[in-house]
Parts: sequence; structure tokens; C-alpha cells
Amino acid sequence: MALSPAVTTLSENPNEVFLDVAKLLLTYADNILRYPNEEKYRSIRIGNPTFFTKLLPIKGAVECLFEMGFEEAETHLVLPNSASVEQLKLIRDSIAAERDQRQRGGQPVQPTAQTVAPLASTSASSSAPESSAAAASSQPVTPPPSQPSSLENSMSFFLTLQSNFQHVMLYENLELQQKARSHIPHQQLSSAAEHKLKEAKEADPECKLGMEDFLVLELLRWFKQDFFSWVDCLPCSQCKGKTQNTTALSPTPDDIRWGAQRVENHYCQSCQLSTRFPRYNNPEKLLETRRGRCGEWANCFTLCCRALGLEARYIWDSTDHVWTEIYSVSQRRWLHCDSCENGCDNPLLYEVGWGKKLAYVLAFSKDQVVDVTWRYSCKHPEVLSRRTRVQEAWLLHTITGLNVSRQQTFSPDRKKELTERLLVELVEFISPKKPKQGELGGRNSGSLAWRIARGETRKADAGTSTQATGYVFTPTEKEKSDRLLHVRYSATKDQYCRVSNNSEVVQSWDQCVWRKESVFRKVEDDWQMVYIARTEGSSVGKICWKFDFSPAGMKIKSVSIMASSQTFHSGKVCWHLQAGQSTTEFSGDGKTQSFQSLSGASEFMVVAALSGGEEETSWQHSQLFRRSLKETEESSFEILIHLEDA
Repeated sequence: MALSPAVTTLSENPNEVFLDVAKLLLTYADNILRYPNEEKYRSIRIGNPTFFTKLLPIKGAVECLFEMGFEEAETHLVLPNSASVEQLKLIRDSIAAERDQRQRGGQPVQPTAQTVAPLASTSASSSAPESSAAAASSQPVTPPPSQPSSLENSMSFFLTLQSNFQHVMLYENLELQQKARSHIPHQQLSSAAEHKLKEAKEADPECKLGMEDFLVLELLRWFKQDFFSWVDCLPCSQCKGKTQNTTALSPTPDDIRWGAQRVENHYCQSCQLSTRFPRYNNPEKLLETRRGRCGEWANCFTLCCRALGLEARYIWDSTDHVWTEIYSVSQRRWLHCDSCENGCDNPLLYEVGWGKKLAYVLAFSKDQVVDVTWRYSCKHPEVLSRRTRVQEAWLLHTITGLNVSRQQTFSPDRKKELTERLLVELVEFISPKKPKQGELGGRNSGSLAWRIARGETRKADAGTSTQATGYVFTPTEKEKSDRLLHVRYSATKDQYCRVSNNSEVVQSWDQCVWRKESVFRKVEDDWQMVYIARTEGSSVGKICWKFDFSPAGMKIKSVSIMASSQTFHSGKVCWHLQAGQSTTEFSGDGKTQSFQSLSGASEFMVVAALSGGEEETSWQHSQLFRRSLKETEESSFEILIHLEDA
């Protein structure tokens, strides 16, 4: 009989160890086969001491349960009623055949080329690998001794490590990568990346960035703006009105097939109609649905990165968020990439910007598991005080064991390369970073209410007077000397030009923003248009630019502003200036306007608020800086400030 990948791994254990764990696994399987309707036999408590001490430490044992069809629940492993009895019996018989061979005094059954395909896990947080190599390389390891009270925590944490480590092997499926590539405008993204790389090298001949760095930025932009969409609650499938997420629904066999153990019920009060929202965990299905929250976004985006040949790893955060990291060959380091936020290399975003209380942040790739918590925190002592779920020695031992198991077939050169990279990371983790621009604002994806509910906004987002700190325009020495600060923004090029400071260029619309709320840059490739709009599902979007001349000992003599905005249907854009207690409204009609009322002030802010619109596309009905992609020389926003001594 051909062995399954998990039984092949189990068979590598010494004879006595194999026979002990085989007895336990066969007991689980036989009880279910004898009493298929008895729920108590279909559930294994994670904290059960026998399970933890006699099965968990054994290489291949937990995989056998997953291949039988067991799924990970919060406190148990559960075999759902929808699981295949044939698959369960197949794995059971494979274990029994190996046991019988050994008990007769024969040699252990040697693995054959033919293998039994593992049944896909339907855990809400993971999916089993689709290749035998994936399953065989994700082996349980022997954890160090734990106190009895911590058994359940350790087991639960171990299953999280193991299931994520198995899940990332899905991204290595060549057919799935090809399917992902068919959705990605690779040539277009590569051309844009080449163009921006050329511009960067012209601006800075010493630029060390590579093509893959700019390709990542283009992929993030495309994924956020053109491919994937955020879902808080789906519109009613009948009246298209608002719904509320209520009691969960039961998954169908097809839902389970695609890893959706959890199905949300988006209920319409008007129609009394339920719209189902399965939380799919299989990235192949997500290429089709193209929607979800952070779990779906990171899952599908990481696959897209691997499909383009980028080294990527899936990042799991114990405070309930996930994202991606990309390895930059040119920079020789891992880059934080959050597809929900279209954010790159802003690792302190969560702790500083969102206010998260981080504890465990782990990176999973086809090669290894790495504890990367320290990259994402500038408050290491606080984080360490919260890491009480498992013992640090247990975590280190377990991760090391998983990596040794995964890398046992790697070449010496590859092992050496991974070790060198890990050493670079460990050195990086020693010294906490200081927050930089782009890491200081609140969460950008999802509705404001959803972000407030998760505690991932600054207080300013919730309507209080406290402001999140962002970029502030202050005069440089040249601007002080010229008594002039002149800034232009081009929506087509997506760059600011600080004309009064030797035409200094700053890339990306949000890099010079003081505050932003529920807005993003939208590129319509079909219509060849670009603009800034609200994120889908948000009722209000806001951008604020801040200017402060007091540190330079100067004040405003005069201000001229040109701002362009456009509305459709009932969409609204409100522009105004704030200086102290004074607020002045102005139009965004693309014409230059002067504001003598600001004369004598030392600071002010320009604010644009977007609202209104109709139905599902309301977010598109109020737009800032709408331009044709062919209008490369036209400015969309321009501010000219003449200064004088205070």
C-alpha cells in the first residue's frame, strides 16, 4: 500500500515510538468508524495531557489527523460531519499496514513514489498543503517540558505555528501560481516599475534600489486599487441596501472545500434577507472572489508575490492582523508590505499608527518560521511584558525544530544563505527603530466604525481633538532665504515638487499629508484616469496638509492656492483653510485663489473632505485631482506662500 505524506513522515520514527503513536491514532479512527454519529469521538481536546505528551511531540502524528480530515477549532481538533469517511479509512488503513508490517518483524514500509493526496484542511486560519512535499516538510517537533497549566496554551500556539507553516506551501503550487499570473498585468506593472527605477536613478545616481523594489510598489498599488476590494458588510443581494453582520451561518460542503469554515450572515433589516459571506481561506478561490478583510487580502497578495517570483512570507500577528513581507535582494532585507493599506516598509504602522499592543508577530515562508516581532515595535520592554502565552524557551525550541525539519532536504548553500539572512535580521532587531513618516497615522482600510471597533484608529478619527502626527511643511534654509514656499502636486506622476527648494521631488500623494482618513489614489486603466477618492464602504474621506513657519521664526505674508476636485451625482467635496480658530471655505474649481486673511499667521492647514454619492459607487462620486494619465505636465494642486520675518 502506498503511504500518505503524513504516514511516510510518521514511519521515520523509531519502531517503539511509531507503534505507540499508531495505537493512539488507530483508536481515534476506529472509534469514529464504529460510532460515526457519536460527536464525542469526533473531537479531541487540545489540552488533553495524553494527546499533548504522547502524540504532539511525534513527527508526522498531527499531520495524520489533518489528513484524516480533522480541523483546528479553538480548543479542539474536530472531524466535521462533512469530512470524507473514505479518506479517514484510507489513512487509518495505511497506518495499520505499517504497524502490522513492524509487528511481524518486517522492515518499515519504504515510501513509494505514489502518494495519497492529503485532504485539504478547512480551518478558518489555515489550509493543508496540496503537495506531498509540503506535508512531509511540516513536521511536529518535540517541545520542551511545560507546566501542566500551560499545556493547552502551548498546544494551541503550536497548532497555529504548524497550520500557518503548512498553509504557505500552497503558494508554491506551480499551477496556482500560473493561475495568479493570468490575473496580474505583469507587463504593465514591470514597465511602470522600470520607469520609476529610471527616474529614481536619474534623481539619485547612488540609488541602490532594484527592479524588484519598484515592482513590489506597483503590485501593491494594483492590488489595492484595481484588483481586491474590502468587505465590512456586503450590500443586500435584493435591495442593495446596508446589512449587519449577525449570527454565523453553517458552511456548505463547497464552502468547506475552499477553506471557509466560517460563514458570516449579512442581514438586511428592510428585506429580512440574509446574504452569505464565506470567509474563504484558499487563495485560489480568492483569485475569483477578490474581496474580504485582512485575512483574504494578505493570503491572496502573498500568492501574487510568489507568482511573480518575489520571495514572500506571510506575517501572522497575534493581535488579529496579517500582512506580507518581501525580500529585497538589492537592499538585502525583508520589507513590510500591507496590501490592505498599499503600504511598504512602514513596520511601526501598527504599534505607533494604529495603537496595537503587539505580542507575537511571526513570519512564515516555504523556507522557515521567524519571530519578527521586534521589527514591528519600538517599545520592546512593553512587548516582552505581554508575551506570556507560552514560555520563550518553548517558542524558540519549537520554531528551531520546525525549521530544521523543513530544511532537511535543502542544499548546504541554501541553508547558509538563510542563516546569513537570519543573522542580519537578528542584528536589526537589537535596536528599536524610531517612527518615520507614513507610520504615524491610523488604519486606512475598512469603514471608520469598523476601525474604531477594533481600536485601530487614532482618537482624531473618532472625532476628538487629539491629532495624529504626520508630515508638516516647514521652510528649508533656501526657502527661508527666498521667503517663499512653493509646492505642486501632480496626480498623474503621483509626486510633489517643492519648486522653491531646488525642485525637490517627493513620491506618493500621502508622503506629504498631515492627516488622512479613508482615502486612496485610484488609477482607472481602462479610462486612463487617476484621482483620489474615498475607500469603498466609507461615508466620509478627509485629507489635511499642514504648514508651520514658527520654527523658522517666520510668518505668512500671502497665500495662493489652486486645488481641483470634481463631483458626480450627489457627491460633495468641501475645501477649507484652518488657521487658529478661523476657518475659510474655498472652491476646488482648478482656479488660483488668494487668501490675505492668513497674513500674519505662523501656521495653517488645507483640508479637503469628501462625502455624498449614491449607491455602491458613492465612493467614486467625489474626487480630488482627477486627471488623464496622458496629462503628465499638469499640476492638480499648487500652493504658493510668501513669507516674512515674525
